[in-house]
Amino acid sequence: QVQLVESGGGSVLAGGSLRLSCAASRYIATVAWFRQAPGKEREGVATMVGSGGVITYTNSVKGRFTISRDIEKDTLFLQMDNLKPEDSAMYYCAATDEIIGGRLDMATYNYWGQGTQVTVSS
Repeated sequence: QVQLVESGGGSVLAGGSLRLSCAASRYIATVAWFRQAPGKEREGVATMVGSGGVITYTNSVKGRFTISRDIEKDTLFLQMDNLKPEDSAMYYCAATDEIIGGRLDMATYNYWGQGTQVTVSS
């Protein structure tokens, strides 16, 4: 089992930045960020394998979001810059022990955090 705890959400103006963190209870191979806005399906935002292999972003965040992790501290990050109102959502970190690159579908991940809210106002 792995416990995932997100933090760092908040309210910002459009064009602002936030950095989300996800503390894991142990090392886990493949990690990802998902988000879910009210009335919409949960969508994959970014994923990475290991310390930086096979990083993948959904098209809408490319060039604005950066996924990274501190392996020694078992912590995953999502740096979000130039935020837009459409980025408003609950953000979740997810993980799997399998080494799977480039997957942004929910079924790939079997560990999930509780989420942290991001609100971007115009």
